[in-house]
Amino acid sequence: MELLLQFLSNTGYYLVDYRNLIMICVGSVFVYLAISKQYEPLLLLPIGFGVLVGNIPFFKGFGIGIYEPNSVLHYLYFGVTTGVYPSIVFLGLGAMTDFSSLLAMPRLMLLGAAAQMGIYTTLLSALALGFTAPEASSIGIIGGADGPTSIFLTAKLAPHLIGPIAIAAYSYMALIPIIQPPIMRLLTTKEERCIHMPEIRQVSRIERLLFPVAGLILCCFLASASIPLLGPFFFGNLLKESGVVDRLANTARTAIIDTATIFLGFTVGASTQADVFLTPKSIGIFFLGAVAFSIATASGVLFAKIMNLFLKQKINPLLGAAGVSAVPGSAREVHLVGLKADPSNYLLMHAMACNSSGVIGSAVCAGILWSFNVV
Repeated sequence: MELLLQFLSNTGYYLVDYRNLIMICVGSVFVYLAISKQYEPLLLLPIGFGVLVGNIPFFKGFGIGIYEPNSVLHYLYFGVTTGVYPSIVFLGLGAMTDFSSLLAMPRLMLLGAAAQMGIYTTLLSALALGFTAPEASSIGIIGGADGPTSIFLTAKLAPHLIGPIAIAAYSYMALIPIIQPPIMRLLTTKEERCIHMPEIRQVSRIERLLFPVAGLILCCFLASASIPLLGPFFFGNLLKESGVVDRLANTARTAIIDTATIFLGFTVGASTQADVFLTPKSIGIFFLGAVAFSIATASGVLFAKIMNLFLKQKINPLLGAAGVSAVPGSAREVHLVGLKADPSNYLLMHAMACNSSGVIGSAVCAGILWSFNVV
């Protein structure tokens, strides 16, 4: 009987805390949204199930939890805390990205830069609320709507906040269909939403080959701390555009990025262990993340409207919302909102140009913030 009671006292049913139940509900919602609503399932499903795994109560000191040295989950989490998984994801993203639309209309790159305003506005807000500079920088990067970049920067500056920042970043990426369209409609008129963009010119192979090399040099000379992200990103793109290493390019955009995404999502979800995750700071981070993402969307749209004051050939302001680096979710939403205003208005390719420049912009911002905090 004594052994039986000892066994029962070590079960999750006995050790469970109300905070574990809250997080299990959150994980279940993520899984539901991924499967039923198909909101970014590649992200939400691994994260949601990871949240469930990370919040099963266990006997401490047994080498089970993600924060316990020498546990299996702790070793898998190493790829998050060192920034290995985000770098691998960027390699795969580069191998999947086509910069033709951006090269055909370089002015759209400005919209990707403008959308990064959400990062710096949120950084200042977080500082005003009492977060330290490294914590505020990690929270601000959520405004870039780039999960791997958010995780990478947080791992370097505020590793104790990886859980809430990663969950916030990926949650808002998944909720793009809910968050972005109302902001786009609020800041634009129907006439503006109906603006047709010119046909994209044919981009030569030489241009596509030169871009990853030139992009790497220009961006990393400006923010050398972004090399761990932009180095693999531009390398992956060069693999794709070279046409001589199709096996490597296919592996980078399929098996490699899929493997990294699985482990990244699962371990980030498992890091939301209730006793570590549910704190007042986490709640503040979720609030500031929503503000960051909304400001990023709005600043891109408003900057497009400002550009139109000086351009003869007007830009559809909706494209500014695709300046955040949530690829391809925000580009798809821009296209759908444009179609609702005018069923013959196809904005997807132009939106992808802004989207891809947003990926570069958020990585550069992360490098700048990292270098500032190191100095």
